Parts: sequence; structure tokens; C-alpha cells
Amino acid sequence: MPAARIVGETGKVYAFDEDPDAIDRLKRKATIEDIKNLEAKIGKAEDTVLCEECADIVFFGIVLHDFEDPTRVLENSKRMLKATGRLVNVDWKKTSMEVGPPLQIRFSEEEAARLIESVGFKIQAITESAPYHYMIIATKH
Repeated sequence: MPAARIVGETGKVYAFDEDPDAIDRLKRKATIEDIKNLEAKIGKAEDTVLCEECADIVFFGIVLHDFEDPTRVLENSKRMLKATGRLVNVDWKKTSMEVGPPLQIRFSEEEAARLIESVGFKIQAITESAPYHYMIIATKH
């Protein structure tokens, strides 16, 4: 929802999740808030390319560690990004804490950066994003 407000009426936001209930909740909220520039779809990220070279930003919000095949997801993301686009990955730090997913499935900042670079992205920045998360920004070249 925040992304749809940021890009405004002339922009477009695609959202997808393999959980039909999550997509349904998002669509209902968009209707209530009269947001018309958001397109929400059900699907697996491993099997989804929403567009070819049309996205300014592909954003992963605390999910890269959940994908069955994160390499394939990143390759699909690269296909969707414009040449000048950016990949933004926010995920859980790989440290022991009382919240979040199990430690063994998390990627450290270094592991995530290596994975992102392995499909041809160039890391632009790795920063802390709140006490429990980090953020990686990468470009296609």
C-alpha cells in the first residue's frame, strides 16, 4: 500500500504472494483506500515474471529466505527490472532473537549479497534496517 501511494496515479505496483488469503486481504484494503494502481496476483515467485524490463524497483520484504529456489526468484527479478532499475531486499538478520523465522533458514547479509551477485546483480549498499533487519540495494550492472 505505501508503494502504491508513493508512485501515485501514474505509477503501477504489482504485488504477488502464493497465499490467496494474503492477496485477498490486500485487494480488500486497496478497495477500501481507493487505490487503483495496485495489481495483486496469486503465484510463486519462482514461476512469476510480471513484466519484461518494466520495473524501476523489485522489492523483497522479509521473504528471500522463504523461497524454495531463491536463485530462480532473483533471475526472474532481473528480467523484470529496467536497465536502470534496483533490487531492494530487506530481510531478517542472521542473529539469535526471539522474533522472526528460525535462525537456520535466514541469510546473513554476506550470504544474501553473494546470492544476489551470483545472478549478475551489483551490490550498491548494505545497511541496517531497524534492529532486526538489513537492507541490500543492487543494480543490474
